[in-house]
Amino acid sequence: MNIFSRYLIRNLFIGFAAAAGLLIPLFTTFNLINELEDVTPNGYHWTQALLVVLMTLPRSLVDLGPFIALLGGIVGLGQLSKTLELTAMRTAGFSIFRIALVTLYAGLFINLSLGALDEWVASPMQQQAQELKETALAKTNKGADSGNALWARSGKEFVTVKSLDKQNQPVGIEIFRYKSDLALESYVYAEKATTANNGLWTLHQVMQKQWKNKKEVVQTYDNLPWQSLFSGMNLKSLTLPADNFSIKQLKQYIHYLQSSEQPSNEYQIALWQKLGRPILVLAMILLAIPFTFSIPRAPGMGSRLAIGVIVGLLTYIIYQIMLNLGLLFSFNVKLTTLAPPILLLMLSLALVHRFNKQH
Repeated sequence: MNIFSRYLIRNLFIGFAAAAGLLIPLFTTFNLINELEDVTPNGYHWTQALLVVLMTLPRSLVDLGPFIALLGGIVGLGQLSKTLELTAMRTAGFSIFRIALVTLYAGLFINLSLGALDEWVASPMQQQAQELKETALAKTNKGADSGNALWARSGKEFVTVKSLDKQNQPVGIEIFRYKSDLALESYVYAEKATTANNGLWTLHQVMQKQWKNKKEVVQTYDNLPWQSLFSGMNLKSLTLPADNFSIKQLKQYIHYLQSSEQPSNEYQIALWQKLGRPILVLAMILLAIPFTFSIPRAPGMGSRLAIGVIVGLLTYIIYQIMLNLGLLFSFNVKLTTLAPPILLLMLSLALVHRFNKQH
């Protein structure tokens, strides 16, 4: 890598830092306002809301990665264009194609950094923040669950768990067993349960109903052993939203959902969206090239940044619409999540090729 490439990458990183310094405080303020709406006098305090926002800062940085790549590229290249340093580079034999190639190197570094941050920092901290908030809300009516937290199925056996207590033990367990003709064979309700590492639960305060010869038989037990259907996964993890998981956790959860014959599209989309984000980052950083060379002698970067913000917002909105439509209509997950970033990358490459030929 020659001196021109290193100088260009350094300016791109300065642009990325400037874009992150602008966007992160802005979106952090929005997140704080959103968290303050859940604050209660005796439960979720404003100090906890502030801590939750701080703990989710890495997630905000990862989610804003494509946006930062676009605006940072516009700022970094735009500053070089304004000072005519890009012109000097091109005079020295640095073509637009080579400039685009160097920006891709910078994009690869950004992708590696964001990937590591997402897997080992953002996801664990977001899960801790979610647990902190749920624990605080549990002290008020806002923490009350409107529906069951967990579902599982194995063959003709179905189980639901209403919630988890402070020790992450199941509360409100219902077990349904059906015959081959789908007639209900038995129903079990337990007030709570104690879990073990081997997947064997001990149900407490149990009421069991069975139907034999068209007669209902009701039995009660203080304790009853039951082989859990929630094997291989931490119960607390099963209650988290899809965007809280790391790639490793998503793979495990998708395997669990598929093995228990439950829908997994939402989590497959979350997984492939993480895998498609690097493509989107590269596409966005390449889009900075047309912004730079379309008006190379512009006195300021205000117009470029304004257009960049609009392009970034439109890209984000269209991508989210595609993901939601894919989830709603059960489209092919890989096509739904990867097609928009790949198409945008192809468009960016086409624009770079066009400007390279023109200049």
